[in-house]
Amino acid sequence: MNLRNVDLNLLVILDALLNERNVSRAGQRIGLSQSAMSAALARLRDVFGDPLLVRVGRGLELTRNAEALVVPLRQALMQIEQTLSQNRGFDPMTDQRTFSIAASDYAVLVLLAPFIRVLSEEAPNITVHLLPRSPHAAGMLQSDQADIVIEPRSIMGDVDFPYAPLASDRWLCAIDANNHPNIGDRMTMDQFMELPHLVYGIGSDRQLNLADQHLHQIGIERRIEVTVESFLLVPFLIQGTRLVSFVLERAARVLATLPAIKMLDPPMELPDIQEMMYWHSRHTTDAGHRWLREKLIAVAADLH
Repeated sequence: MNLRNVDLNLLVILDALLNERNVSRAGQRIGLSQSAMSAALARLRDVFGDPLLVRVGRGLELTRNAEALVVPLRQALMQIEQTLSQNRGFDPMTDQRTFSIAASDYAVLVLLAPFIRVLSEEAPNITVHLLPRSPHAAGMLQSDQADIVIEPRSIMGDVDFPYAPLASDRWLCAIDANNHPNIGDRMTMDQFMELPHLVYGIGSDRQLNLADQHLHQIGIERRIEVTVESFLLVPFLIQGTRLVSFVLERAARVLATLPAIKMLDPPMELPDIQEMMYWHSRHTTDAGHRWLREKLIAVAADLH
């Protein structure tokens, strides 16, 4: 393929299509209409001699050749961006940048909600894509699907990516006080074991949260009546029931809108969580990324 015959803007469009797998969303990501994106996709199919995206049911799926392009194309575009932005500073009040952050709904509520409020005042031209937590967080950083991943250190494990601590939190038990008049400020182990439980899990394999993982590891078996992927739904789901669930204290403070929901110290010792911010080393010296990380660290410090 002769690069002189290829419009390099098509590669930016291809990158958006490969990541979004949706023509409309890819167009929104880079500011092009659906008709312009469709025309560009047709040209890309001619350039690569491959359909790239094919319809499967109601959605689009990548061909094998397109799958093989995802990582090298993203890396090539990042190298070009870094070359062009080399020695450039970053002014959050005037510069236009787009960042992607992958985080749990807990981290979005506790950390990213105040961060977004700061952005609206200090960086009016910045766009932030908040992405759902993924069991493949390392892959998101490697392929640049996410600029930052926020995960507990115990879940992320030992990885080669640079990281910085953001905030710690402790576990509480949540119940509907109207349905538990005999439970005081601290739940006993007998009461905990007698009650039905609501458990927060993530993904199709229902990966348990860290508190429930700890109970499993020390051999405490309970009757799990409900599982849910959204941590934010827990207080609403236990309302009017006998269910008990673990919640994190910082989130419980924000969600303290239901007067019947009561927070208690758990009847056993549970390890605190430590939310960490991870990024790829290719972004370490980028002025915009550095500003983003420093601002997240400052917002997290204000939580204390």
